[in-house]
Amino acid sequence: METIVNQNLKGVVTINTQTATLNPTDTLVLEKPSVEDGSAMWELVNNSSLDQNSAYKYIMMCEHFAETCVVAKEEGKVVGFVTAFIPPERQDVVFVWQIGVDSSQRGKGLASKILNELFDRDACRDVRYLEATVTPSNEASQALFKKFATEHHTTCEVTECFSKDLFPSDEHEAELSFLIGPIEK
Repeated sequence: METIVNQNLKGVVTINTQTATLNPTDTLVLEKPSVEDGSAMWELVNNSSLDQNSAYKYIMMCEHFAETCVVAKEEGKVVGFVTAFIPPERQDVVFVWQIGVDSSQRGKGLASKILNELFDRDACRDVRYLEATVTPSNEASQALFKKFATEHHTTCEVTECFSKDLFPSDEHEAELSFLIGPIEK
């Protein structure tokens, strides 16, 4: 399933049930990633402040978890993505591993659109909770997940997930767990 976002002459588009204003020449496509998208996702991360994973991780996510990953493309270029999976022992949860948005797209609500596209996927039909971990200093991701909870009229429970002392480097902060739900469909 892919969501194609085409605008009308006034620059207003409807994505599923969301409306967004785009520039007159913008065409944005939200779709399942292919293994060919993995390197572009890796490059997007390497040009940002996100935690860096190997290129192999992104290719593997595209290969084995495409149903629960989303790429946003503008004119064929990856400008945003989410990597996520449904834990085998918790089929009512989708765990968001990472979400990234190219600097050219920030402030346009793309991260929210990507999360909603993920949640609307057939693979997530039994999912009632969205979970993610976020560092205390990542205010943008914290705001994104809290906004997602508000838009879906549910709660966002924040607890410590992994303490700082679990990480091999002093550079990594603790990770907070964000559990959003239950989400009605």
